[in-house]
Amino acid sequence: MNTQDVIHRLRTQKGLSQDELAEKVFVTRQAVSRWETGETVPGTETLKLLSSLFNVSINTLLGSPQQLICQCCGMPLTDEILSRNRDGTINEEYCQWCFADGTYTYSSMDDLMDVCVGNMVSESVTEEQARSYLKQMLPKLDYWKRYEELSDNGQFEAFKKQLIDEINGLHIEGLPRVEKLYALVGKDVNLAYRLPGGVEVKFLDDRTSYLGNQLESVFGGDRCFGVLACMDFILISTYGKDGADPELVLYRKR
Repeated sequence: MNTQDVIHRLRTQKGLSQDELAEKVFVTRQAVSRWETGETVPGTETLKLLSSLFNVSINTLLGSPQQLICQCCGMPLTDEILSRNRDGTINEEYCQWCFADGTYTYSSMDDLMDVCVGNMVSESVTEEQARSYLKQMLPKLDYWKRYEELSDNGQFEAFKKQLIDEINGLHIEGLPRVEKLYALVGKDVNLAYRLPGGVEVKFLDDRTSYLGNQLESVFGGDRCFGVLACMDFILISTYGKDGADPELVLYRKR
């Protein structure tokens, strides 16, 4: 699919006329018409506006001329998992888990490999094979090649340690000591909790990234603890398999 078809499809899916789209990206209706007939292609700044408006990458707007991969973990990138910069614009270099709202979430290649290996192991891929592949592939990616340049000098790791200390300081019964927090996307962990009055409430923003972990209770059983945190709050819950029957244990503003 080429650019003219992509723009026409995205515009109609969003229910916009050519006039309405033109107004949103500060061009004339005639400019939009020329895009959709293939006479012209939007300029760089307009492509950025269209990207934010339609929530897709510029790569998609141009007809996906190349396969994008995360420059931290190597995962193939689709529009649904692209990261965002601090200003909300789409970042086409990283996935949501490696670059969360303008912050690089991994300072240790070993920690990243531990997470990736857990997702890669299957009947056809052993842990040893997955780890061997990552050891060869990760150092070739832009983030790790430029780590000294892109690093925040340990600020994010210090923030994670502060959160871990706060969570452990709560002394939640049955919750084991938290040692690590990982980047998690809101839509993947945004469970609905039933409050005492019977109302179900979700506390997360589907498009925001948080720090969290899942841990088994020290008492055993089928339920796990879910820990989520950010600059604004700490949330601790328990739930069954695949997030079934979630119960809110604590929600505390920081």
